[in-house]
Amino acid sequence: MAALARVVARQRAEMDRLQDLAATSAVVERAKGALMALTGCSPDAAHEELLQRAKAAGRTLMEECWITLGTLVPPLPAPDESTALSQPAAPVATGAASDPVPARAEAPGVEQRVDSAVLAALGRALARIRTPHELARCLLEHLAGPVEADAVMIYRLLPAGGLDLIGHAGIDDTLARQWRHVPPLSGVAVLDALHTREERWLEDAEEDSKRYLLIGDPPRRWAGRVWLPVSSGATAEVAIGVLRTRPGPFTPPTRELLRSVSRLCAGRLRAFGTRPELAAEGAANAVEALFDVLPGTSLLLTPLRSASHVVEDYRIDAATAKTVDVVGRDGRELVGRRVLECWPALAEEPLWQGWLGTLATGEPYEGEPFAQQDLVAGNQELSTYSVRAVRLGDGLVVTWLRHDSSDRQEQRLADLQRLGRLGWATWNLVTHEASWSSQVYALLGRDPARGPLRLEELPDLALPEDGPALARVVRELLDAGKPFDVPFRIRTSAGVRHLRAVAEAVPDSAGIPAQVHGFMQDLTAQRSAELALVESEQAILAQHGILAAERMLAGRLQHALLPLPRHPLRRAGLRVDVAYLPAQSGIHVGGDWFSAIELPDGDALFVVGDVAGHGIDAVATMAQLRFTAKGMIITGSSLTGALSRLNTLLLHSRDTHGTATMVLARYKPDEHRLVWAQAGHPPPLLLRHGEPRYLDRPRGVLLGATGTPVYEEADCRLVPGDRLVLYTDGLVERPGEVIERGLDRLARAATAHRADAPGSLGPLLSSMLEGERRDDVCVLDIRVPTEQG
Repeated sequence: MAALARVVARQRAEMDRLQDLAATSAVVERAKGALMALTGCSPDAAHEELLQRAKAAGRTLMEECWITLGTLVPPLPAPDESTALSQPAAPVATGAASDPVPARAEAPGVEQRVDSAVLAALGRALARIRTPHELARCLLEHLAGPVEADAVMIYRLLPAGGLDLIGHAGIDDTLARQWRHVPPLSGVAVLDALHTREERWLEDAEEDSKRYLLIGDPPRRWAGRVWLPVSSGATAEVAIGVLRTRPGPFTPPTRELLRSVSRLCAGRLRAFGTRPELAAEGAANAVEALFDVLPGTSLLLTPLRSASHVVEDYRIDAATAKTVDVVGRDGRELVGRRVLECWPALAEEPLWQGWLGTLATGEPYEGEPFAQQDLVAGNQELSTYSVRAVRLGDGLVVTWLRHDSSDRQEQRLADLQRLGRLGWATWNLVTHEASWSSQVYALLGRDPARGPLRLEELPDLALPEDGPALARVVRELLDAGKPFDVPFRIRTSAGVRHLRAVAEAVPDSAGIPAQVHGFMQDLTAQRSAELALVESEQAILAQHGILAAERMLAGRLQHALLPLPRHPLRRAGLRVDVAYLPAQSGIHVGGDWFSAIELPDGDALFVVGDVAGHGIDAVATMAQLRFTAKGMIITGSSLTGALSRLNTLLLHSRDTHGTATMVLARYKPDEHRLVWAQAGHPPPLLLRHGEPRYLDRPRGVLLGATGTPVYEEADCRLVPGDRLVLYTDGLVERPGEVIERGLDRLARAATAHRADAPGSLGPLLSSMLEGERRDDVCVLDIRVPTEQG
């Protein structure tokens, strides 16, 4: 996309360059022709004359051409007459007095270089100007900096003596409408400038207001202004006004620059035509009179474009009497106003883009129908409208069409067919004529130019598997008048389409079917969804079977690897109750395990562990850790050494299942001391004299988490009557709950259930495991007998 954008940008820049080149060539050729007409010289001599003039005056060739077209300057003086160039300029009239303005100095300074750059840029820009409004905006853009201009107004002198504002920039539309037409009054500076063909420099608003009627609201809004008549031969019909808010007089260099600008614009203003407004005045009046008598709601619009030729708004040139804007103005009250002034929200509507498309392509635009409340015979009535726009010249004729009841009914039927993806069809069995809606042709993929099929031919379109059933119901309808509602499939360029055909017969007086009417409906989307649902259900069932088989296999494997004792165990003088409860939710088997064995030296080893995950992989990892841990301790490894080696085993074995937690505890009966270490596992719970407390956990990270783990041991002396509970996290964890709450709950439950008889672990588990178990639970309940001495 970026590459394409760069290509388009290069092509656009090249197009702009070629357009500028073409416009420049046209201006040069016109200037040469004017010189040839004045002097009778050849084309080459005329071109050389233009080059000499531009060089002598320090201008570009384009500037000299525009000045030539605007003033038709005679040939340059002979070398011996060059002294005339340095003579002072002729006196010009000003607003307050007629004192002569000193001629501009000839020495090339900074100001002269700036003015030359301004004229050069303006000369290039004039080649692309098409209207007086564009000229005003162009002048303001180029004079805002060097002259500090804030507004530009261009007036044309009318035959009756008044003025018409043909271009403006820097003033708002309200002021432009107020001063659009100026009657032939005395005391108007721009009229005075055109009548005398002399500039009017108004530099003191206080004094100038005593002599002239100042344009503006308020009139003294601009502290300085100048009206420059643009001469065309012996007359001046156009004046350019430059207005600025900065107080103070115009400097001599500024005055000379503005005179050069007016001369530069003379040819461009002549290219707009002598009086296009007057030529079209009669036609405009006729158009307005025509719109006055037209029924309905219609507008004649002229697009208003920005400097980049983007349509910003539309001017209303004519409007019918029934056209009303949002504030209640109607008919001729709308003429001259802008569309967005009358209907501000219109730019956000789809029809705005439709109008732009019509201007660009010439194709008529017709918008989607919309509903609107109308007042009909004193009652509110919901009416349906659509907007239609056609291009007329450079403008648009826009009409709001009101649909009557039959139109609305037809539109509703069309909407029903489009939204329901169906179409109607009728067959006359007497005349053998048929009629289909356009939607039926689209559903069957048939060209409307070929016409509808006979009812008997309809089964020929169906797939071979569906054709016989469709042919049978059609035959029953024609023979016995039996209605049908049957699905069938056809093959189109887009693939197989699922259709539904519904039809019934209308009999004649003898009961014989004379006419059949019905509809076709596209069910492709519905059938596709149904087939996808069936495939999904089948896939779910297959996956469920696979997972159930895996659960059964894992359960059997777990039972074989981790047999549960039926009675309490006796290890090194301690009684050990064991409980293992598999998860109730899900279909996987977990990786919880335990070990409770006596070591060769008479000590007891107690292990509780939990492998992350479920299924066969978790069970396999559980078996590996369970047997490896026992083997390491039996062969003399310390608890922390065994944990470190088990961590290394998980990290480097491809067959393991990620991570695991574990508690290793070694009970020395001679010392009544319990030494233990842990790897990311919840701490054991000790109950002594009915008071619960959790053993302080030594350092230890879960197995398989890091290659540089640190494991430490802790010890605890046990006394007769002590109760030690080792467990996995499934006993204390609940969804959405912090584990501390589960640990508090276990401490309270163990305190409440202090029975010492075998099997007392059951009440504790019942109180802890309420509801459905989401994880496996493994518990070792270790008791120190009270008779131990």
